Amino acid sequence: MNQDFLQTVEALSGEPILLCYHCHKCTAGCPVVVEMDYGPDRILRMVQLGEKEKLLRSRDIWLCAACETCGTRCPNGIDIAKVMDALRMVALRSGVRPAEPEAAKFHKLFLFVVQTLGRSHEASLLIAYKLWTLNLMADMDSGLQLFIKGKVPLMPKTIKGRHQVKRIFVKSAEAVAKEDSTSANPAPAQEAK
Repeated sequence: MNQDFLQTVEALSGEPILLCYHCHKCTAGCPVVVEMDYGPDRILRMVQLGEKEKLLRSRDIWLCAACETCGTRCPNGIDIAKVMDALRMVALRSGVRPAEPEAAKFHKLFLFVVQTLGRSHEASLLIAYKLWTLNLMADMDSGLQLFIKGKVPLMPKTIKGRHQVKRIFVKSAEAVAKEDSTSANPAPAQEAK
């Protein structure tokens, strides 16, 4: 059992993964489980067992929609969406190539749009994603209908405190850089007296 992996995921997610007793309620409610190889409850079990390599290379961590249905259904209150975020962070930091590259691109673009505008803006995200993936025509008919019905505004609304959102991203990047430098250069152990 890889206790380091479990501890890393618990520390990054802030979730008590060992509380999961695999009642399968999370998986029963997951709207994307039909596309997954394992499903939320098996992913938690794999973390518990330390199956790091197999898990970080799985499609599941990239397919999670972070809808939080699983966490809502969990009798122990485990926020599995946070665990999935932590697993994606571990995969990226470990240099593991995402098993679902399009989902990874979407994830990066979403964060970029939020960092830039201070909030999500569907039209900006959609345009950037289409241009980055060069998948220009997929879903064009339904996308056009959303624009016509006014469901996706073309211009983003500005928010107060946009600079505060940017500061959160800066602080987060600084924390990651500090953590990476600390793990690359661990402090020497003190000698026992």
